Amino acid sequence: MTTPNSIQPLPPARSDFADDFLWGCATSSYQIEGAGAVDGRVESIWDRFAATPGKVRDGSNGAVACDHYHRWPQDFDIARDMGLNAYRFSIAWPRIFSGSGGAPNQKGLDFYSRLVDGMLERGLQPWATLYHWDLPQALQERGGWAERATVEAYLAFVDAVTRRLGDRVKHWITHNEPWCTAMIGNYEGLHAPGLTDFATALQVCHHVLLSHGKAVPLIRANVPDAQVGIALSLHPVRPASDSAADRAATLRHDGLRYRWFLDPLHGRGYPQATLEAVGACAPRVEPGDMEAIAVATDFLGVNYYFPETIQDAPGEGPLHARVLPPSGVETTALGWEVAPAGLAELLVRIEHDYRPGPMYITENGACYDDEVGPDGQVHDAGRTAYLQRHLAALRDAIRGGVPVKGYFAWSLVDNFEWAEGYLRRFGLIHVDYDTQQRRLKDSGKWYRAFLRQQ
Repeated sequence: MTTPNSIQPLPPARSDFADDFLWGCATSSYQIEGAGAVDGRVESIWDRFAATPGKVRDGSNGAVACDHYHRWPQDFDIARDMGLNAYRFSIAWPRIFSGSGGAPNQKGLDFYSRLVDGMLERGLQPWATLYHWDLPQALQERGGWAERATVEAYLAFVDAVTRRLGDRVKHWITHNEPWCTAMIGNYEGLHAPGLTDFATALQVCHHVLLSHGKAVPLIRANVPDAQVGIALSLHPVRPASDSAADRAATLRHDGLRYRWFLDPLHGRGYPQATLEAVGACAPRVEPGDMEAIAVATDFLGVNYYFPETIQDAPGEGPLHARVLPPSGVETTALGWEVAPAGLAELLVRIEHDYRPGPMYITENGACYDDEVGPDGQVHDAGRTAYLQRHLAALRDAIRGGVPVKGYFAWSLVDNFEWAEGYLRRFGLIHVDYDTQQRRLKDSGKWYRAFLRQQ
């Protein structure tokens, strides 16, 4: 006898999705490029953070990473041969501007121009992320995203990049995961720049959202046929119990984790209950800011990894709520719950709450302790099953009316995984960091077979 939880969804097929559905992988500049001091690139906050003892688990940094700066043709050849038709990448701000004024660095712009040409030559539609956490260190030393001047510096960066690449790049993501930029980097201190001040984090968040809002019309002016959006890290949330205290804590957490971003982006301002809860830590908002943030966009990027379970925690943190670690459920090597149904649940909620228009899964993936076997292959059955189950959930959400138009697996290659260094692997391609040898894992082979289905 089966129970509802034991019923397995039908395996996904390529024909379950529209003919024009985008299939890609995602990466970010600091995590894969390397070439940390090549062709005029300056220090970023992640270079400084990684150089600080104790901040990265294995003491490593992104100075070499996957050497994608020099090996991108090989990586793109593998992506093409997998059958991808889109590729999400990010542009390193420290390659373009120093953070101390001056003209854009032409060698940096030339690199990304070559990169885009390489994508197009291989049938990969370029999806450019303009900020994936690598702020020039010089800007951080003047206050970073907590200072309004960084918004203007970001707009100068956006202007230079979109003018140079906008003749070929039509899909632009202003920011990747503002929550991580603000909260993990400036409140939890686990990411660069490593600060631990809640008021600073909320001000950072406001300026990141403001820079998004101001960048959208600028990108459209430089790229008349541009499609512009933002990528948010979002989680379905649930109370740890049915108690009134846990349910109230879940609402408080949800106000900051979910609605703090989606409400202002859709013209509703910051949630009033959350503003009251954060009190004097609320960000400084100038006239016109909220209208700028609420600019219409062409799509919403959704990064999904796991759900969150919330427990009431009096006296803990600004919202007196605690995110519990998973217990009694399947997890990845990072301890993240494997919950494909959470993806469908999240998408249905976003569509119901906001009707944002087209959505794209801009990140979804899993970390496992991959090893090269005696046969020279990487048999990552866990990741293969993860992909299959999440794509089945995505199919079901689309059938239920959610307008998702593409999927980007995280990640194309194993990479520098932020504070985890090189100890964690998310890639569909295995990278030997000593030799830079690439091996397509079984999960990548499954993705290739899936995409080749008729």
